[in-house]
Amino acid sequence: MQALKDKVIQEGFNLGRGILKVDSFINHQVDPSLMDECGKEFAKFFADVKPTRVLTAEISGIAPALMTARHLDIPVVYARKTKPITMPDTVYLTTAPSHTKGVITELIVSPEYLSRGERVLIIDDFLASGATILGLVRLAQAAGAEVVGVGALIEKSFEGGRDKLAFLNVPIHSLVCIERMDETGIHISN
Repeated sequence: MQALKDKVIQEGFNLGRGILKVDSFINHQVDPSLMDECGKEFAKFFADVKPTRVLTAEISGIAPALMTARHLDIPVVYARKTKPITMPDTVYLTTAPSHTKGVITELIVSPEYLSRGERVLIIDDFLASGATILGLVRLAQAAGAEVVGVGALIEKSFEGGRDKLAFLNVPIHSLVCIERMDETGIHISN
């Protein structure tokens, strides 16, 4: 997707150690028009798998997931990192390492919003090592839901996450694919 690709090239910063800073349009400040276009692209790509829910992780996945769900006219559920008192005692919970924070993060979903028989489309900001998306897959499976697709705004193919998701046998779509980041820049393959 050219608009997202342009933003990554113009405003993305390679911080080293595989970390791409996109705070100006995704991770801290959000460009709503760009997210709407991304959501429209995901909705078009995944329409044929007929998802009934979009699932993402708090917080950076919410904007693209929300826009995708809007264009598909289905609800979006996001895995919380902390359990609020409003959530029932019994929840779906898993953990995933956070590459940018360097800690293990909990992912929590209430059974009220993710249940058996749902057709889940996972949308997130990054597909890198695949750890967060695998955590979301575990949550969907614990609920008895079926994962029908995975979308990421930005894929860092050099981290191998796509290969770790191959067992799902579902469409995986990234809007921008970075093949490497080094001292010469951010190298996009699509």
